[in-house]
Amino acid sequence: MGKRNSQRKSAAMLDSDDDNSSVSSTSTMRSDSGTEEVQIEKDTLLGEALDDLYEKRGSTREKALASIIESFSNNLQHQFVEKKFATLLHQCLGSMKKGSSREIALASQAIGLLALTVGFGDNAREILEESVTPISQALKARPESLKTAALLECLAIITFVGGNDPEETERSMDIMWQLVHPKLGSNVVVVKPSETVITAMVSAWSFLLATLDRWRLDPKHWQQSISYFSSLLDKNERSVRIAAGEALALIFEIGNLEKFSAEADGTNDGSREGYTHVQGLEGKILNQVRNLSMEAGGKGSAKKDLNNQRNLFKDILEFLEVGYCPETSVKIGGESLKTTTWSELIQLNFLKHFLGGGFVKHMQENEFLHGVFGFTPKRKNLLSAEHHISSTEKRMYRSPNSVVNKARTQLLNKQRMLSEDRNVGHYAINMGDEEM
Repeated sequence: MGKRNSQRKSAAMLDSDDDNSSVSSTSTMRSDSGTEEVQIEKDTLLGEALDDLYEKRGSTREKALASIIESFSNNLQHQFVEKKFATLLHQCLGSMKKGSSREIALASQAIGLLALTVGFGDNAREILEESVTPISQALKARPESLKTAALLECLAIITFVGGNDPEETERSMDIMWQLVHPKLGSNVVVVKPSETVITAMVSAWSFLLATLDRWRLDPKHWQQSISYFSSLLDKNERSVRIAAGEALALIFEIGNLEKFSAEADGTNDGSREGYTHVQGLEGKILNQVRNLSMEAGGKGSAKKDLNNQRNLFKDILEFLEVGYCPETSVKIGGESLKTTTWSELIQLNFLKHFLGGGFVKHMQENEFLHGVFGFTPKRKNLLSAEHHISSTEKRMYRSPNSVVNKARTQLLNKQRMLSEDRNVGHYAINMGDEEM
């Protein structure tokens, strides 16, 4: 017990004014409304779960992480993060380094939720910088599918929130890519990735690609990626085909098909051979997409999954043939969240999958996600969000020179640019000749 108390004391020093915050919270509970009492009760439960991350028994830590995930999914835990950010991050990283596969998966999800909660800023940068190496190491060890998928999702989220430049994003994309295309060496043991891992990798990779400014993108890192994604369209697993289809649609939307499909021997450099190579890939992919949009149900095929695949590939086919992106609309608390590009749709679907049942709550109250999608919830939801964020954060969000507002402006400008390009038919597959 002495050692554990010492660990807690040491970790608590990472956070500022923990003791004073606890005292003021107690007095607030006695003097304020029932709403404050509920918040203090939630903070207490989170505090107990955080304490349990110091326990030696792995099952206790797993239960604590599951409780933390539930709390962070269902509510914006700004007050708790203000006091315990560093401790929570380092305890989750500890679980990632020493825990079972289940504990690593839970810790990965908790770190991703922590990043989405803190949003833009120094804390998000710290999460990315502190987590990249442990995630990379965990991906190389014990290749269990569910653990690996959770690590990939975590890496995508923390890069999305905490990355400041394209090089950081491409670094994370490269870590993901190595799972399916490892750099061979004398000490490298090649393990064939499962379909679950392939799906997770392609989805996470596409999510990060969707966040990059296409003018600064360096596709030479991903030469032959389009050939790989085309090969995935022939796989038996439907989730793999869907993920690959979305990745291909995004690459066509970006408009760098010839760069993404460059041949390994370097012949695709504007020469006739390279041009022929790209045209052949375009034709092959178009036929694959057309076939998948009309696929008949096979033995044991779930009707819902089959319909999802058909609908997706019908959208991709229309996009490739005439340049129209699917437009979607999701109701969030009475307001519509709309997407008009593949980039927006891929980001939305990835975040919906990661947040699960907490997606609506986060879209209603998470300022970071409001900026990403240019979404403004109804006034009552804004007031609810104001109630949960700190006075420091309020000043940061309201300042026209804040990091949040600058980043939000950059994101919205990029989205407007993509939308404008779509309207003039830039993405249509039959315009590819002009790019050569």
